[in-house]
Amino acid sequence: MAHLPDHDRRRPFWQVTLVLISGALLALLFIGLGVWQIERLAWKRDLIDSVQTHLSAEPVPLDTVFDLAPEDQEYRRVQVSGVFDHTAETFTKAVTELGGGYWVITPLRVDDGQTVLINRGFVPPDRRDPTTRQDGLIDGPVTVTGLIRLSEPKGGFLRDNDPQADLWYSRDVAAIKRARALGPTASIFVDAEASVAAPIGGLTVVKFRNTHLIYAVTWFALAVLVAFGMAFVIHHERQLR
Repeated sequence: MAHLPDHDRRRPFWQVTLVLISGALLALLFIGLGVWQIERLAWKRDLIDSVQTHLSAEPVPLDTVFDLAPEDQEYRRVQVSGVFDHTAETFTKAVTELGGGYWVITPLRVDDGQTVLINRGFVPPDRRDPTTRQDGLIDGPVTVTGLIRLSEPKGGFLRDNDPQADLWYSRDVAAIKRARALGPTASIFVDAEASVAAPIGGLTVVKFRNTHLIYAVTWFALAVLVAFGMAFVIHHERQLR
């Protein structure tokens, strides 16, 4: 079979131009995504440093942090005093280093008439019944030290909360407030620190997924591949011409 002359194998100029313009736009897109991931990496590192600072700080009164933005409230160590309402406990599904079970969410009635939800900690299924942990049913005034956590309104374990059936898969403060008719309630909850009696506190997992550097390298690598492809097209077409 006869080979076509080089000039017959050349692409039309408009096709080459379209390929190069598309490649340039694609490379710019990948570079932009890579730069965005670098910015996100800096933000995530600042967040981790900030949270570590909060975790090592002395606890402050809870009402002193309400003026902060929600993202600046979370994981701050706080103290709040009041009286537990054990009759309005809520149990949310939990998977911890101790196994599966429940978080015990107990309303704490504070002096100003407001309620703060306290995640007192973990109990296994066989200790969900309050009668199995009488030593943890504290009566009278108590001071709780713990970490501020933000409400979890989207459910968990790929399931939505079902307040009517009293099935809870996340710590949705607003939904728990409505279900338990708690009245004025803080929009956050507090993860209590470790305690001697059940529930078992101090199990908050403070871990942030940080894959921004990997994503940035991936986007930049794709930009380089596109650039090599454009260089090949240009070199090939120059040879044919």
